[in-house]
Amino acid sequence: MKSKIFVFSIIMAILTIALTGCTKEKLYVFNWGQFIDEDVLDMFEKEFNVDIVYDKFDSNEMMYTKLKSGGTKYDVVFPSDYMVERMIEENMLQPLDKDLIPNLANIDERFLEKAQVFDPDNLYAVPYFWGTVGILYDTTKVTEVVDSWDILWNSNYKNNIFMYDSQRDSLMVALKKLGYSMNTKNLNELEEAKNILLQQKSLVYDYVGDAVIDRMISGDAALAVVYSGDAAYIMSENPNMAYAIPKEGTNFWIDAMVIPKNARNKELANKFINFMCREDIAKMNTEEVMYSSPITSVFNDVIQEDWANNIAYNPDRIIDVFGGSIQTEVFRHPGNFIETYNNIWREVYTGKK
Repeated sequence: MKSKIFVFSIIMAILTIALTGCTKEKLYVFNWGQFIDEDVLDMFEKEFNVDIVYDKFDSNEMMYTKLKSGGTKYDVVFPSDYMVERMIEENMLQPLDKDLIPNLANIDERFLEKAQVFDPDNLYAVPYFWGTVGILYDTTKVTEVVDSWDILWNSNYKNNIFMYDSQRDSLMVALKKLGYSMNTKNLNELEEAKNILLQQKSLVYDYVGDAVIDRMISGDAALAVVYSGDAAYIMSENPNMAYAIPKEGTNFWIDAMVIPKNARNKELANKFINFMCREDIAKMNTEEVMYSSPITSVFNDVIQEDWANNIAYNPDRIIDVFGGSIQTEVFRHPGNFIETYNNIWREVYTGKK
C-alpha cells in the first residue's frame, strides 16, 4: 500500500511540475480606454509567450487612486504628464531599464526634451502619444476666422458651444484667453478666469467629456474645445469640421508609459515599453487611435495619410515645439493647490459659490 502511495505521489509531483512549467508569465497593463490597437496586445503575447491582463481607466485621477490604494499591482501604466510628475514626487515609479529599451532611440528628441518638464533626465517615462488642445468648428456654421479663444465668448454662438467637463482644461482656456499661465497659482488671475467662465456659461450648450466626439460628428454644435487626436478623428468622419490652435497659446500634452514601483514583472514591463516603441507597432497604434506619434519615422510616414493631413495631427510651424509662434505649456502637478482649482471649477460648473 505504501508503495502505491509513493508511486502516486511521484506522479502527482511530476504533473505539478509540468503544469507549473506551462503557466505563462502575466503582464498587467493599465491604459486609457480606446488608446491602443488591441491587435498589438495579441502580437506581444505571441511573441513573448505571455498573457496580458489589460484594464482601462477614464481619468488620471481614477488611475492614481487605484494605484495608491495598493489593491492592484500593474506592470505598465499610461499617465499624463502632470500625473507622471506627481507619481515621481510620491515615489510611486521605478526608473526605466534603458538597456531593455533600445527602441527608445526611435523617439523624437523634441518630445524627450519636452517630457523633462515633468520627468527630469527622462528617467521614468517614455512618451506614448502627444498633442494639443484647440477649437474644433463647423465650417458651415462659423463664418468668422477661428484663431482665438475669444470666439468661445461670442454671443452669436449661444447654445452652440461645447466646453470640457474638466477643471484643468476649461480653466486653461480662460487663463490663456487672459494671457496667463495655465499653471498659475496667482489667486487674482484665477479669480479673473473664474469670472469670465461664469460670463460664458449662458453661451455653453453643454460641458462634456468623450461624448464630444460623437456629438460633433453629428454636428450638434458649432464650436467645441477638443484634444487634437479627437479632432483628427472627428474631421475624418465629418468633412465640415476644422481645427484651430488659438494664437494666445494652449496646452501641449504628453501621455507616457511608466512602470509602477510595485510592478510584478519589471523586466517584462521594460520589454513591453520597448515593443510599443517599435516602428511597426507605433504605426498600428497611431492609425487606430489617430493621436500623434512621438516616433519620428511613424510621424513622418502617417502625415501622408488623408486623416492626418491637418494641424491637429501635424502642427508644423504652428506651435513652438515645431518652430511656430504659438506658445504652449505642459500641465504641472499643482500639489495641494489642486483644491483651489477644484473649488473654482465647482463654482463655475454649478454657478454657485
